[in-house]
Amino acid sequence: MYIEIDFESDEAIYMQLRNQIVLGIATNQYQEGESLPSVRQLAESIGINMHTVNKAYHVLRQEGFIRLDRRNGAVIFLKEGKSQAMVEMREAFQVILAKAFCKNISRAEIHQLIDEIFDEYK
Repeated sequence: MYIEIDFESDEAIYMQLRNQIVLGIATNQYQEGESLPSVRQLAESIGINMHTVNKAYHVLRQEGFIRLDRRNGAVIFLKEGKSQAMVEMREAFQVILAKAFCKNISRAEIHQLIDEIFDEYK
C-alpha cells in the first residue's frame, strides 16, 4: 500500500489518509475483501501516530468503505449506501459549485471537468 502524506498541508492527516484510500478503491488499487495494513503497520510505514490511522479507519467505516473486526482488522467492504452518498455529494457540490460560480466558471467547464475526473475511474 502506497500512501503519501503532505505534512505541510492544511488538510488533517487522517483525512488525507482517508481520501487516498477512497481514491485507491475507486481506481481498483484496493479491491473489496482486501485487508488494509494494521493500524500499527500503517502508522509506522507513513511515520504518523497510530491514533491518526485509527481515526481514518473509523471514518472509512462510518462512510461504508471498510469493515473493522478483531480477527481480520480493516477490510475493504463497500456496503450499499447510494442514497446517503448522494446527500453527502450534494452538500459538497453546493460549496464547490458556489466557488465556481463566484469565479465565473461556466456550466460547460464544470461538466467537462466532472467528465474528465469520472473517466479516470472506468
